[in-house]
Amino acid sequence: MPFDEKTLVFKVKNKIYTLTNIENFKFINLKCNPEKALELRERYHSVKPGYHMNKKHWNSIYIKGNDINNNLIKEWILDSYNLVSK
Repeated sequence: MPFDEKTLVFKVKNKIYTLTNIENFKFINLKCNPEKALELRERYHSVKPGYHMNKKHWNSIYIKGNDINNNLIKEWILDSYNLVSK
């Protein structure tokens, strides 16, 4: 929790790949390939440009969205992890 006591941060090789607010768990921020980030935002209503993040490289995934499921979220978390673990 390098930013504050509310923001849970996940890192690999000292690089952030996921973060979320644990007190107000509405969305998670995921690192994303810029082209795929745009594609996901166009395809899913629950995917927005990264809140308080670089909009080119980050998406905010709203957890309560009815157009995504847990399997997609898990896939995108793994994609984010793989992107920064290279």
